[in-house]
Amino acid sequence: MEDDAPPVFAGGLLDLLVAGAPEVQRLPVALLSREQKAAELARVQARKAMDAAYEAELVLGLADDSPDDLDPAPGTPGAKRGSWAPDPELPGVSEFFTAELAMIINCGRRSASLLAQRAWVYRESLPATWAALAEGVLDEARAKVLVDVLQHTDPGVARQVESQLLPQAAGWTTHVLRKRAVAALLAVDADAVDARRKEAERQADVRVYPSPREGMSTLAADLPAPVAAACFDLVDQLAVLLKKDGDDRPIGQLRAAVLADLIQRPWDDSRPPVTAHLQLIATLSALTGRSGEAGEVNGLPITIGQLRDLLARLDALGVRTSPGGSVTLALTDDDGTLRATTSLEQLRRLAKRGCPTHSGLNCGCGVLDRPGQTDAYEPSGAQQAFVHTRDRTCRFPGCGQRVGWADADHVLPHACGGATDCANLCCLCRSHHRLKTFAPGWRFTMTPDGVLTVTTPSGITRTTRPPGLRPPPPAETTSPADTGSPPQQATEPDDDPPPF
Repeated sequence: MEDDAPPVFAGGLLDLLVAGAPEVQRLPVALLSREQKAAELARVQARKAMDAAYEAELVLGLADDSPDDLDPAPGTPGAKRGSWAPDPELPGVSEFFTAELAMIINCGRRSASLLAQRAWVYRESLPATWAALAEGVLDEARAKVLVDVLQHTDPGVARQVESQLLPQAAGWTTHVLRKRAVAALLAVDADAVDARRKEAERQADVRVYPSPREGMSTLAADLPAPVAAACFDLVDQLAVLLKKDGDDRPIGQLRAAVLADLIQRPWDDSRPPVTAHLQLIATLSALTGRSGEAGEVNGLPITIGQLRDLLARLDALGVRTSPGGSVTLALTDDDGTLRATTSLEQLRRLAKRGCPTHSGLNCGCGVLDRPGQTDAYEPSGAQQAFVHTRDRTCRFPGCGQRVGWADADHVLPHACGGATDCANLCCLCRSHHRLKTFAPGWRFTMTPDGVLTVTTPSGITRTTRPPGLRPPPPAETTSPADTGSPPQQATEPDDDPPPF
């Protein structure tokens, strides 16, 4: 063979190996003895560890393929000037790398960033831990503990502590391993322990997400341990006082009520007044009683009964939004496609006035519909309200940054002929807006009803749908040739008449 011949695994053969469907070696569990099942479980754990080591190697290889040479240089348009969400960066690697990694493994950017950072620590500071993973003798949970404790110290110090702990790490629980790792690190580098605490505080946040209990949501906050303990103690003491005063509700319910009161403090006249922004979303058929489909308040699911009760209470109280506050009502088709947004006041006016052109009550004109296209670059206020209500979060796959911090961005850039129209606008947080504008090799497309498709430079494609939009029905298995009828031409959603 000549010296310049391609390697055996180059080209088509390697492509076939990479593109092949994943295979799992499985034994027939029903035929295994108790001892064999236990041995097979142990083998599976070792396989998981080996896969974790291989995953880290692949992540680092992809990072090496993504240098920061093409990132916007400091001082140039689009250069990074800070971020709402702190992400650890890899030296010499493109700032857009973690976004691509998140697309590839189908997770949030923060999770991808932590995975990349962990792989980097394996290579730079904990090579023996990485090797133990690759051999299947140390599981990923314990390896993560070592990364978490040692990632902020000097690589030489990290390897020194690693050498002390690794021989026995597999035999300790993760709790014991963490305690001993911190103690060993304190003995040689106390400043690194303080750096870990400060980094944890930097990553703190407050989150709200649906609870598994019907009609409930969970409010969570990351706080320094002493602060969290003090907050809980205060809430608990106040709940106990209510209990002693004769309140017969369960103590947990009392704690939740106390916390809500402490945060909102409606009785405290010394505090400046605050305003609320509510976004109510429901289908027309649910509001008219023809279906019991769930609605939403500020992105959290509630039953249509709760939504009707809320609207009734707002009307019964004569609610009028105060300066700085708002109540947005979103009206959707039964498939979840957003048709219009309106305020309670506007809805009340339209209900009284009807069509501004015809005096008849049943003229058939659509008095509420999607805002029309504009010639300006900046979206109109109506377009902003529509797009923010439709998207509710950043639409980049796996992101979920709340819509209040997102830009209404032109999917097809305005400079390239993209219209300022709701069918060409989607919400992107500032980080993913910059990625779309400045990162080479990415492709964004969107359908008129807001289905966004994003393709990475490495060819991975993911699609996100507006949160309320139902997926299309399954394709018919019967082909046109079987029925003898010609194929039907698909119609665009915008061709449908508005239902108002």
